[in-house]
Amino acid sequence: MGWLSRAGRALELIKFSHTVFAMPFALAAMLVAAGGLPAWRVLGLILWCLVTARTAAMAFNRYVDWDYDRANPRTAGRQHLATRRLALGLTWVALLGFIAGTWFLNVLCFMLAPLAMIMILSYSLTKRFTSFTHFFLGLALAAAPMGAWAAVTGDLRAWPPWVLAFAVLSWVFGFDLIYSTMDVEFDRCAGLSSFPSRFGIPAALRLAGALHLLAWLGLGAFGLACGFGWRYAIGWALVAAALIFEHGLARTGDVARVNTAFFQANAFVGIVVLGAVAAEVFG
Repeated sequence: MGWLSRAGRALELIKFSHTVFAMPFALAAMLVAAGGLPAWRVLGLILWCLVTARTAAMAFNRYVDWDYDRANPRTAGRQHLATRRLALGLTWVALLGFIAGTWFLNVLCFMLAPLAMIMILSYSLTKRFTSFTHFFLGLALAAAPMGAWAAVTGDLRAWPPWVLAFAVLSWVFGFDLIYSTMDVEFDRCAGLSSFPSRFGIPAALRLAGALHLLAWLGLGAFGLACGFGWRYAIGWALVAAALIFEHGLARTGDVARVNTAFFQANAFVGIVVLGAVAAEVFG
């Protein structure tokens, strides 16, 4: 029970449940690239790389932000879950696991692994020097569909993964702006940079709205690039409804509702996109 308890604390420390944000888009790219399910070995390695990359990113974030998280009332409760040393150790284990996964996939994935590592780790440091840290989070998660496509095809010259990556970048950039409105006062007091703390919450919500419009249009362009039909169009419409719902909650200023907007609405977006892509590929 001791090991299970420690494992549970580690998963909560890195917010493992938030893997649901990047994974559906990576799996959607995988299905399109393979024209269905790839070989089970490739599918397993893609899932392995997604989980290890996400774990490394979050564990490193906990390590470098340990003192800030301890001082922030919203995140202070995480400190009982583990130690800073555990967060660092988990980062190294996950990175090694990620590199091993890319090695067993193909040459392109292994060659791009260092760039992917820089992208997924650098986000945690950007809040020290730029108000556009949210862009770097979007960039890191946008790598997921690109990596899945490369894992299946060994090539990145096709348009669909790039279009989907643009949509994911815009989507994540937008929802992280919304999420960061909860930390405006703390960021200002701690000397951390974020778009809402520098330009204000109304400006952040307006930018998030513009980015989510771009994300929605990007998802539409992805469907066109893949030659999808009415099944995907239904999913595309549901994504629009979810994003409108998210922004309606965000504008209330209620912390509980912002949390709902962040997790439930965005998890729904990813699941709907994956479902719509699967309906087209297997339909």
